[in-house]
Amino acid sequence: MAYEVNGNEIEADANGYLANQSDWNEDVAKVIAEAEGINLSEKAWEIINYLRDEYLNNGGNQPNERHMVKHFKGVWTDEGKVDAKALYIHFPKGPAKQASKVAGLPETKRKGGY
Repeated sequence: MAYEVNGNEIEADANGYLANQSDWNEDVAKVIAEAEGINLSEKAWEIINYLRDEYLNNGGNQPNERHMVKHFKGVWTDEGKVDAKALYIHFPKGPAKQASKVAGLPETKRKGGY
């Protein structure tokens, strides 16, 4: 599988995860999101940036949904209740897996976290 981004072919595995993480940029994320049927809202970008930061700056950590909810409860203070549903609004096929795909990270093999 491959994604067409600005006239370049970006290689991905059979599940749509990038073969080379260094190929990722915001344009690549937009193309992957479009292929996934996702509209990248401001909060979706916050999730993507959080996952990338955790992976790249925390020893390859890929937070599960429970840890993502815990993090965003402290960030999205204007939201009222922040739970897994708040994450699924932005990544309906699963915030841990689908957001990681859009973020250009490797596929996580574990379940969501609940």
